[in-house]
Amino acid sequence: MLTVRAVVSPITSPDHPGFAYWRSGQSPFAQGTALSRNATVTKESVPEIVDPVIGRFLDAVWMERGLSANTLAAYRADLVALSRWLALRNITLSRTSRADLLAFIAARAAGGSRPRSTARQLSSFRRFFRYLMREGAVREDPTAQIAMPRIGRSLPKSLTEAEVESLLMAPTVGDPLGHRDRTMLEVLYATGLRVSELVSLRVDQVNTTQGVLRVLGKGNRERLIPLGEEAVRWLGAFVGSPRAEILLDRSTDYLFPTRRGDRMTRQAFWHIIKRYAKKAGVKKKLSPHTVRHAFATHLLNNGADLRVVQLLLGHSDVSTTQIYTHVARERMKDLHGRHHPRG
Repeated sequence: MLTVRAVVSPITSPDHPGFAYWRSGQSPFAQGTALSRNATVTKESVPEIVDPVIGRFLDAVWMERGLSANTLAAYRADLVALSRWLALRNITLSRTSRADLLAFIAARAAGGSRPRSTARQLSSFRRFFRYLMREGAVREDPTAQIAMPRIGRSLPKSLTEAEVESLLMAPTVGDPLGHRDRTMLEVLYATGLRVSELVSLRVDQVNTTQGVLRVLGKGNRERLIPLGEEAVRWLGAFVGSPRAEILLDRSTDYLFPTRRGDRMTRQAFWHIIKRYAKKAGVKKKLSPHTVRHAFATHLLNNGADLRVVQLLLGHSDVSTTQIYTHVARERMKDLHGRHHPRG
């Protein structure tokens, strides 16, 4: 009976250069377990990491592409799910066939996996097996003849300008934490930042004199984003006093600290948005990107150029930004229907 105790160490630190804790040899990525095809394997005995090549792959794509910790964690989760499924059948990742992958995808679909999740996993597998081919670990790419599932592009949920205004007015600004939350919402709506970019902002990334902030986004791509007068005003007021009241005698480079003086997590800020949305009477089901979607949609509704919106959002391809033109078009059709005499 094969029994292996797994040590789990999640990817958590995008600020850690090189993600050294898995490169140091102490992480589970470097402690794979070779499984024999003749071994007796039970679900309970399968380790979470069954092949050290997963760690080497994550290391390689981080160094090549500068991917975020969230993207690396998604790759890791997809590959761990596949390796565990294969291990139950005494198959290693390096000996995976096209038939094995198709069987895995079919099993996930039977278990209720959606086409979008399947497409994301298949994308992870393609990058992984291309890496193995480049390294000479496999001779054929088992994903080469597998077609991506067809998925429709869903329109992003957005807020009306009135709903955004209600959301911005929800925090109690007389309280230092409420003032911080209002400032964060103002900056988020003024810039269209990703939530992870917002909570990671440092003081030296903001220039209120010039009215811009500097962001290092996905793929280590840097962009300068104008703040607008309202966001600059709220930032100036927040840094002037409420931020010091939150920190007391502590110090941090992060612009929006928690009451413990730490960096806020994406999850914590998302709970804050949901709380203020409820207080503001916003009934729509929100997502972590809702305010970012509102930023892009409202810019296009008011005549902004698609290329400009692409640059502000930090999209590498304009096709990613084009989905917002559909949102703007739906808005125009709705306005025409409600206000035109023959609409």
